[in-house]
Amino acid sequence: MCYTIEKTLESDLMAIKTDLINIQSNLQSIIKDDSLLFDARLMLDELICNGINHGNKKKKEKLVDLLIEVSENHLKIEVEDEGEGFIYNRDNYDPFSLSTNGRGLQIVDGLSDEFYVKNNRVIAIKYISNAIYM
Repeated sequence: MCYTIEKTLESDLMAIKTDLINIQSNLQSIIKDDSLLFDARLMLDELICNGINHGNKKKKEKLVDLLIEVSENHLKIEVEDEGEGFIYNRDNYDPFSLSTNGRGLQIVDGLSDEFYVKNNRVIAIKYISNAIYM
């Protein structure tokens, strides 16, 4: 069985607060493992905030497309913004620089089993066992 959430969000964190609460509630109803649920919510928050703040530069007229797919063997979160895109290189982040730029992507990358950045689309995939799904 596969559960999918597709949503287009505006680039205003306060305006999408209810949407995010509903999405997280839906995830909580299908993901029974607290650790996986925490990771999913953290990945989701980081990727949406990244798309709004860095990709769309907080321009409210720009949109963020979200796709979440949960199956018995994986969790996939895909976020696409309307920004110019960028090249992600995990080796460029210096954790000792005390800079917050790039930290969110590093967190999601670290939580993911597969992590891809293609221009202005980020795809994070985490493998799960069916014992912790539904």
